[in-house]
Amino acid sequence: MTVSESKLAESRRPVGSRIAVVVNGNAKSVTEEIISSLDQIMLGGDLFVSKRIEETDEIAETLVSRGYGTVLTGGGDGTFMVMVSAVVRAARRLDAPLPRFGFLKLGTGNALAHVVGATGGEKAEALAVDIGRLREDAGSRLIRLIEVDDLLSPFCGFGTDAGVLKDYNATRQMLARTPLRRYQAGGFAYALSVVSRTMPKMLVTSAVRCKVINRGSEAYRIAGDGSVMGRPYAKGEVVYDGPARVAGVATIPFFGFGFRAFPFAEERSDRMHVRVSTMSPVGFARNIRSVWSGQYDDPNVMFDFLMDDVEFEMSKPTPFQIAGDVAGDRRHVRAKMMEEPIRLVDFYAPPSAD
Repeated sequence: MTVSESKLAESRRPVGSRIAVVVNGNAKSVTEEIISSLDQIMLGGDLFVSKRIEETDEIAETLVSRGYGTVLTGGGDGTFMVMVSAVVRAARRLDAPLPRFGFLKLGTGNALAHVVGATGGEKAEALAVDIGRLREDAGSRLIRLIEVDDLLSPFCGFGTDAGVLKDYNATRQMLARTPLRRYQAGGFAYALSVVSRTMPKMLVTSAVRCKVINRGSEAYRIAGDGSVMGRPYAKGEVVYDGPARVAGVATIPFFGFGFRAFPFAEERSDRMHVRVSTMSPVGFARNIRSVWSGQYDDPNVMFDFLMDDVEFEMSKPTPFQIAGDVAGDRRHVRAKMMEEPIRLVDFYAPPSAD
């Protein structure tokens, strides 16, 4: 951590010890049983259930004004993204300290769960274990998020990864109408969507042309071992211009289900990992293990950069996702690293980190 980060973290430390839990009442994984269980675990008043998107800002303002020290979101990465964005806006508006944020493993997109060691699930006992661990011994870590579309997110991207999410949602809907409906959320549905929908489409679809422009401080291309390749790129320079099946950016290494899609996301605390891939469906299938684990290394098909402000220009409207939620087809997106870090509950960190 740099000196400036340390001072900033100190100035934005939580002001209270109370814990609040916020869940999306419309999420399929958030059942009445889950809400009842959380209500008992939290002893009533510190549970917030959002039924409409319009309620998010109101809940966020309540959390900030009451001075909660920790805010947990119950759901996937999308729920976390929406709530954290609202709380940060409220804290800026009220000139108040940020709480630390935590993650309960509910929902299907759980990239952050792999980063911070949230091991629970959708049972009352598992939720109680994670909340109990948080109260007793969980430390925390600083993490910077990405500002895109007035939201804060740990990752976003164009192309195949966004297409997979569309296919995954379609596969879940299909499975829900069959005897296999119990498998509609999770790794089985994800794998089935990739094999039955995404890869066949990739075989008959050509890569989109993508231009990646540096809009911030010096950018660097890095090799598979993390070393710098060539000269740095100045502000305004094009760092990549060519075909792309995937073009994305992240500040955490993982997508959902343990996919280490951005292995250099934590290489530097002041840079995001920008990745462009031209890998074919056949190449992906042949190398799926090394790609999944983040160990695949071929600079001819993987173009990796460390940047703090990036602009993507696509040759045609292309599927785009933010934190695992489909955000429509886009041709142009700008994403930059959040100036101030947030403090994230981390079960891997020692309690002394707080």
